Amino acid sequence: MAEQFSAEKNGDIDCERVKNSDNQSMLQNESNEYSETGCMKHGIWSHEVLRDRESDSNSNADRNKIMRKASFKLSWWCNGENGDQHKHDIVSFERGNITTAERSSKQISLKWESDPQTVLILTKPNSVSVRILCVQMVRWLRERKKLNVYVEPRVKVELVAESSNFSYVQTWKDDSEISHLHMKVDLVITLGGDGTVLWAASMFKGPVPPIVPFSLDSEHFKDCLDSVLRGPISITLRHRLLCRVVRDAAKNEYETEEPFLVLNEVTIDRGISSYLTNLECYCDNSFVTCVQGDGLILSTTSGSTAYSLAAGGSMVHPQVPGILFTPICPHSLSFRPLILPEHVTVRIMVPFNSRSPAWASFDGKDRKLLAAGDALLCSMAPWPVPTACQVDSTNDFLRSIHDGLHWNLRKTQSFDGPRDRDL
Repeated sequence: MAEQFSAEKNGDIDCERVKNSDNQSMLQNESNEYSETGCMKHGIWSHEVLRDRESDSNSNADRNKIMRKASFKLSWWCNGENGDQHKHDIVSFERGNITTAERSSKQISLKWESDPQTVLILTKPNSVSVRILCVQMVRWLRERKKLNVYVEPRVKVELVAESSNFSYVQTWKDDSEISHLHMKVDLVITLGGDGTVLWAASMFKGPVPPIVPFSLDSEHFKDCLDSVLRGPISITLRHRLLCRVVRDAAKNEYETEEPFLVLNEVTIDRGISSYLTNLECYCDNSFVTCVQGDGLILSTTSGSTAYSLAAGGSMVHPQVPGILFTPICPHSLSFRPLILPEHVTVRIMVPFNSRSPAWASFDGKDRKLLAAGDALLCSMAPWPVPTACQVDSTNDFLRSIHDGLHWNLRKTQSFDGPRDRDL
């Protein structure tokens, strides 16, 4: 990159800190080329003057011919003062070409700056194998690693009932203490399946500590936890959707009910009604379409292999930032799924001419009635869910769709069948 500009305080760009060693060496080595660059507040400006190298050497007029590139400015903006969508990126200008810095699609590694002190263990209920594994893990983390261990209230009752030696295990009493867990817990361990990970993510309404999921058949947890506590570890930042219900009686779109954070998807369906859903869909301020069918799914890329996939949506790598727009049994054969960029706000509205209300559910629970005039706003939440990888995010994703979904699993054709004649 010839130049690199990074946003400083309040989004301003520090012109004095811009260094252009490549252009300086270019000016020293090539006398027939001249370049000017500058920057402006709240944006990027560039201007280059280049001499034409392809001109005829015998013509002084052609040799002195100058090609001037147009200047331009790039600036970030968001809708309104209360908008929650902001652009954070680094943009470079290299001889008239705009390039962006490497995004978060690269594999992310987490390295501890200090040793973890507190671990939260969440378990699948009513499972004997999980209970046995939990007992072994709690004892090992406390006795060998000298860590503080938090568990759910019901789990602490089970542990203390089994042995009074587990009195050191900590828990919480009410929701107010849960809201402060992210300031105490360094690491979250889940014992169960995907549902346990969903439960862990739903507990944190803001920042989420790194989550290490263990399946029910985990045997060598000591080696795995040793590696995790020592670091560094590969993680996947799983994006969540921030969903807000705006009632028809609300004065503005910021007068909403308590928001919901979903890791997989939010579903708007017709419930028990025999009528088709009638939903008006907007992307920011642009009208998208009117949904008539059984409903609509707004999914994260992590949830692309869940309900959205069953409804015909595509499988998407979990680190691809985006919102999946998948209809459920649409009334039109041409209604195909969409993938929208992560910075938009999707608004789903029940029109006044709808024959029935709609129902919204968030990760399969907390169903809300949407009457005529009500709307559901969905945007990307600023707090992703960091989950530890066994290898890396791409390897884990491909392994999960091969092993869990049996993706493209078929019998290989026999090699002894008919063959083309040798030419």
